[in-house]
Amino acid sequence: MRKRGSPSELGIEKIGKLLIQYSVPAIIATAAASLYNIIDRIFIGQGVGPLAISGLALTFPLMNITAAFGSMVGIGASTMVSIRLGQHDRQGATQILGNAVMLNIILGLIVGIATLVFLDPILFALGASNHTLPYAKEFMQVILLGNVFTHLYYGLNNIMRASGYPGKAMTTTLITVAINLVLAPIFIFVFKWGIRGAALATVCAQIIGSGFTVLHFTKIDSFVHFLPGYMKIKKRIVEDIISVGMSNFLMLLCASLVASIVNLRLRKFGGDFAIGAFGIINSIGSLVVMIVIGFTQGMQPIVGYNFGARQIFRVIGTYKLTLIAGIGVTCFGFLMAEIFPGLISSAFTTNSELIDLASTGMRMNLLMFPVVGFQVVTSNFFQSIGKVKISIFLSLSRQVFFLIPALMILPQFLGLNGVWLGAPVADFSSALLTFIVLWRQMKMLKLSCPV
Repeated sequence: MRKRGSPSELGIEKIGKLLIQYSVPAIIATAAASLYNIIDRIFIGQGVGPLAISGLALTFPLMNITAAFGSMVGIGASTMVSIRLGQHDRQGATQILGNAVMLNIILGLIVGIATLVFLDPILFALGASNHTLPYAKEFMQVILLGNVFTHLYYGLNNIMRASGYPGKAMTTTLITVAINLVLAPIFIFVFKWGIRGAALATVCAQIIGSGFTVLHFTKIDSFVHFLPGYMKIKKRIVEDIISVGMSNFLMLLCASLVASIVNLRLRKFGGDFAIGAFGIINSIGSLVVMIVIGFTQGMQPIVGYNFGARQIFRVIGTYKLTLIAGIGVTCFGFLMAEIFPGLISSAFTTNSELIDLASTGMRMNLLMFPVVGFQVVTSNFFQSIGKVKISIFLSLSRQVFFLIPALMILPQFLGLNGVWLGAPVADFSSALLTFIVLWRQMKMLKLSCPV
């Protein structure tokens, strides 16, 4: 008899029911985490000042770089675990779990220490000024000290979800977010620790979150759990994890490069407040995208399992449902940004100049937001079926092929408006390219579908 909640249901249960079952916890988790970031920035904007928002915005590229390594291990390992379980290889899934833990610890230490050593020159290179550097530096010093726990928390939470425990992964994230929301205002407003207090609240929450995930995998009744002898690093497994996770790594790395270019262009054409406005816009856009990513995280174990089991018709059906949901979410985000930009911006600050900049930038920057859902879902779909090169190509296309050139060219003619319009130009171009690639790959997938 099939045990309810076991990975085998991924190949049997109705696709719509599975997508809801796996996506809703992921959506709640990702949206809650993103919503925390928004509330955290509201606390900082209202409790520290408008320049603190600009300083925090400068940390986005650096945080993406550090997160890229953890994401590479977490997404790569969780995808490989799903495929192994689809192949009924529980031992292989356990080996991947052990190697993921060791990789997260090693990379977390190396990246955290190296970044701390060169923090000042890195932040200046990312667009910091003498006014915004103190805020960015205080925030990142604390975040980097907890880098290992951040890697463990996100990496193991992904594996927990992929191994048949989406509800538990969601609960762990919600607990972490709740701890963040309680500690942040206390540290900022009561203890008067400013932006450093916001960072400390984040690190404390992630330490507790990583503890919950480790505890889950120590229990023998967990479908995949720690076993003696399975923590030893194996070259083949590490190569598989890195290969599959490379798409996310490169995407975040390119996002960091692009965000730094955006900050530098904003500083040149709009000043420190323009960087703060981008921080507000990025927070709102990230919330919407994280909801879409929640759908793709729900899609990933279903697609990975059925691809491993060679049930291609279920793979395609899952993708189509996820695509409809993803596009619907980004369309809603687009409407909110176009109709209520001033109301959204005023939640972060009372500074009228910053509100005006953020409102104008939001309308322009998110102009082609509806197609982002299509691009995100499709890129993650190819990653879920192990087509790493295609996933990497699509992930990089928006950033490297389209957005960077747009940021270099448009501001020369349009000034600050050219910086805001770089994103919609890149969104449309990359979506068109993604559609062409998808059309060709779907024909090949359908040919492999059993009659």
